[in-house]
Amino acid sequence: MMRYDRAFGALLLAGAASLSFAQTPARPGTPNSPASTPPATADRPEKTPSGATFTAPGGWTINSKPKLVELVAPEGDFGAALIDVGSAANATAATAAAWQAWRPAQTRPPKLVTARPPRNGWEERQVIDYEVSPNEKRALFAVAFRKGNAWTVALADGSEATAEKRLAAIGLVQQSLRPGGYARETFAGRTAHPMDAARTAALRQFMEQSMQELGIPGAAFALTTREKTIYSTGLGVRLLGDPTRVDSDSEFAIASNTKGMATLLLAKLVDEGKLAWEQPVTQVYPSFKLGSEQVTKGVLVRHLVCACTGLPRKDMQVLLNSDPNASASDTFSQLAATAPTSGFGEVFQYNNLMASAAGYVGGHLAFPGMDLDRGFARAMDEKVWGPLGMTRTTLDFAKATRGNWARPHADAISGEPEPILGAGMKLNYAFTRYGAAGGAWSTANDLIKYVRFELNEGKLDDGRQYVSSRNLLQRRAANVPVGEDRVYGMGMQVDRDYGVDVVHHGGSLGGYKSNVFIIPSANLGAVILTNSDNGQALLRPFMRRVLELVYDGKPEAAGDVSASAKRLRAEIAKERERVSVTPDAKAVAALAPAYVNANLGRVTVTRKGDGVTFDFRTMGSPMGTRRNDDGTTSFVALDPTLLFFPLVVGSKDGKRTLIARDSQHEYVFVES
Repeated sequence: MMRYDRAFGALLLAGAASLSFAQTPARPGTPNSPASTPPATADRPEKTPSGATFTAPGGWTINSKPKLVELVAPEGDFGAALIDVGSAANATAATAAAWQAWRPAQTRPPKLVTARPPRNGWEERQVIDYEVSPNEKRALFAVAFRKGNAWTVALADGSEATAEKRLAAIGLVQQSLRPGGYARETFAGRTAHPMDAARTAALRQFMEQSMQELGIPGAAFALTTREKTIYSTGLGVRLLGDPTRVDSDSEFAIASNTKGMATLLLAKLVDEGKLAWEQPVTQVYPSFKLGSEQVTKGVLVRHLVCACTGLPRKDMQVLLNSDPNASASDTFSQLAATAPTSGFGEVFQYNNLMASAAGYVGGHLAFPGMDLDRGFARAMDEKVWGPLGMTRTTLDFAKATRGNWARPHADAISGEPEPILGAGMKLNYAFTRYGAAGGAWSTANDLIKYVRFELNEGKLDDGRQYVSSRNLLQRRAANVPVGEDRVYGMGMQVDRDYGVDVVHHGGSLGGYKSNVFIIPSANLGAVILTNSDNGQALLRPFMRRVLELVYDGKPEAAGDVSASAKRLRAEIAKERERVSVTPDAKAVAALAPAYVNANLGRVTVTRKGDGVTFDFRTMGSPMGTRRNDDGTTSFVALDPTLLFFPLVVGSKDGKRTLIARDSQHEYVFVES
């Protein structure tokens, strides 16, 4: 669903949540040693020796040393450190000195150094990524911050599984790190300006410039107050090479923005007395089951889309082994085989299967005599989209892609954008099997109606209270933190890092990135839809630019986009140096004709000329090869939909294997 890379520092600074690294080092520190502070249950303010301030996450052990502060995750196999280096020639030199102070054995040279704009009182920020072989299973990165002549460096090293699981906590430390005495920007107490013609024109100009920098072919955005839509437009083209323009009625896949509307369905059903937020899911749908009996019993309706149950992200089966003819019950079968990897309510872990189950449970309660797929679709049509006047929003993939629809795009290995109508659309169709998690399509004109409904706390445009304010707002109540002053509710996130509430959610599928948000104190809501994977780098800056215009904020959004555009180009170029587009002939000759994994199904190997293609059930891709530093070879996807996604060549019990991984799961394909 996005280009595969290991640029963890970049993802962390951008607030993303999809990671892959590798290897477990020795335990980074010994809790409760004389120089350590035992874990506290709550987040707490801390300082580095030079006085830089940050927030330490609850449950982590703090080890204080003369020039650094070390933080050890509860699992003990992942650590981070904040090192006050002082003067250094540049970020690379500062980072080398920081490793010497914390872990002298870490002498790998930087793979890539990319700049971020000055922020939070820092005059310079540089992200340092390192070459990590997939089989290491290790997270390794650094971020260097400069104030005046002095550098403070954040380092991280340890288990990739723990790093992914603890991403929100890692983000909390990084996002809260500031020079001593720096006062955060806040919009609290400021009077919001209306989005008049001049400010709207400035926002449009920002969009056009950002699309050009990021190589986004088409987009649409809309703005609303509590009273009405005040602006809606399309920009760019629906398909590269075709001059047909995007307009406000062009369909885009909205992916995880389906989740908020699915929980709106649940809120309506609570109003109707058909379920309760605090009711065990097994009472309303007895077939519901997770890989842990204890967790199953503890899951209430409110937990279905809370990202707080401890279940890890588990999307690989959707990516590679979706059955287009499977019934909705497949969601529940997969959940029954998924065990939690953290405690209930302990950390933010995003799980699409749980959100999918939420929608199907809602559809079942609304229309108990129908199969789960049709029941959910009918419930959304009749209880959400119909009453809100959303006539163009649909779960019908074929209907959405028949007329005025924006085609998906992604960057190829050349670094240039291209349509992904083959593998990309197969992937996007696969998500229709998981409806509420990300199966809907919509338009700017339609989706802004939902945003206005959120802004009006459950009132329709005619003033009628359709969903009670109490139950609508339950979806915004904090379930789990996702960073500094950011919490996740039920398919909705609330950010308070600027001193005003911003309620939002994003969506990501192959070639489609979107966001919806409201700023209640400014009487304003917005929608942004893009038809490019690079649209991900525009979502938060768009939200920031709106805040800048409304509250006279510092002009930061444009700089964020420019830095992201440079980073994206640099990452592809650097990885391209390691990949042979014409795969290694010996590696290709050694492949088995086919491989099988119990969870991800079959991969068929097809040789043609000098090339080779891997075909999975969901999608296929031509493959290149990559020689890893540990001596292993990976076959890597060349299709832009999953560019650089690796399968590592190996063997097991005398049979040839290919290994695919996400951060918390390993899937071994064995020759068949």
